[in-house]
Amino acid sequence: MTAGAKAAGLTLAGFLARAALSAARDLERTASAVADEREVIAEFFAARRHLGYIGNNLNQIARAVNSGAYPGELDVVIAATDRAIQRVQHATDQLLHQD
Repeated sequence: MTAGAKAAGLTLAGFLARAALSAARDLERTASAVADEREVIAEFFAARRHLGYIGNNLNQIARAVNSGAYPGELDVVIAATDRAIQRVQHATDQLLHQD
């Protein structure tokens, strides 16, 4: 997702918005196909928002670690975050490379 935005010279939000508008303007696709793509794009926006929340939580954890604390679940949270990011990236790559 970020690679596509960077290649297009856009922010991630701008890239997703442009993709959504492009999909909506494609008159050769069925309404069902457009609706399906809109649903996928909406899910990506939701995933991005949730990853932002995770980032905020990780910042709080970093502050705790920097003050000498070590939250017991830190490794689990980081691993789960990494898995979520990889899943979103994989799904985005698949969507962008559909022919």
